[in-house]
Amino acid sequence: MGKSLLTLALCLLLSAYVSASASDVEHRANKSSPAGILWATAKDKSDLLAAIEPEDDYAVEGDASGEFAGGFSSLEGMLQWAIGHSDPEKLKDKASDAQRLSPAELNKRQLELKELMEKLKIPSDAELMKIAINDLNNSSISLEDRKRALNELLILVEPIDNANDLDKLGGLVAVVRELDNSDPEIRTISAWILGKACQNNALVQNQILALGVLTRLMKMVKSSSREEAIKALFAISTLIRNNKDGQELFFSVNGTLMLQDIMSNVSIDIRLQKKAVLLVADLADYQQEISGAAKHAVVSDQLLLKAVVNLLSSNDLDLQEKALQAVKSLLQLPSTDALDLKNFCDLDNVLERIQEQLWEMKDHDYYAEEMKNLISEIQIIFHRKSEKVSWVPT
Repeated sequence: MGKSLLTLALCLLLSAYVSASASDVEHRANKSSPAGILWATAKDKSDLLAAIEPEDDYAVEGDASGEFAGGFSSLEGMLQWAIGHSDPEKLKDKASDAQRLSPAELNKRQLELKELMEKLKIPSDAELMKIAINDLNNSSISLEDRKRALNELLILVEPIDNANDLDKLGGLVAVVRELDNSDPEIRTISAWILGKACQNNALVQNQILALGVLTRLMKMVKSSSREEAIKALFAISTLIRNNKDGQELFFSVNGTLMLQDIMSNVSIDIRLQKKAVLLVADLADYQQEISGAAKHAVVSDQLLLKAVVNLLSSNDLDLQEKALQAVKSLLQLPSTDALDLKNFCDLDNVLERIQEQLWEMKDHDYYAEEMKNLISEIQIIFHRKSEKVSWVPT
């Protein structure tokens, strides 16, 4: 961050502080973090702050120079808070004033800011995570406070550094435990947290897999609660994405059968079907990238292929497009039998019907053009693969 942004943050923070009453500032500090997260605990602020050790290995101490104290994890966080508590009409004037600060004035403002941060006592993300996790470990806490603690973690685990700290702070174990809660909303949020925490994060993926939750999440996909099922499938998708061990486990516990059942169930929530077909495409794409892809012929099972092709007849254009992407990915797998797609799935005729429908579309010209291009790519791959299978040397 440059000097101009630094000084702007200082000016805005001090301006916001001066314009707010002391009681209002204390109320804000007690009730919210820079991101607007409500504290879940029912404890008083003094009790919370006393429970957080300053020497905590995971607490954010401020910027690298050690000039700033308080709970903001970055100057950007300070700036966000300042902007949210300042008069928008005065921001331009404050920015201009910030540019004219001398080194001595800047130093003075830094000292004032340090005092301000000490007074506000706004906790860092790591401290907020610790508070929420402590609440989850408190068996006597109310159901609403438990939900609030989980919702806080849902927001806090988005940054990869926070997600990496979750297990160190005991958060993964606490969240996984909530997957067995009798309340469906609690289970839903817990699955969502796991899915967010391990998204594009191999470290957290492996930590969660080690806790043995994959089969539990697969059972949750069958829940009568639509939201629970959707979030559980989301968690499964992010947990095994680009993770060889995770996918091996998924195949070993008949995960593809679960996907086949979802895609074949006409009465199921269409959002589940979209997530299922996306996962099929993702699995196929990853199998192409790693060695020994042919070992996973289970991805190209006849009934699974049929379930994907059947989705091409959906009236939902988004689902139809996702199914086309999955067909394209499956076709490129060495283990996929072109004859299965031709004879068992009737792919040729299905693609022709879609093309006829696209020609009749008038209100979706751009979409129709994109779909036509995708279908052309699929037909080229399909026909090449069919020719290889049908060609017999003389």
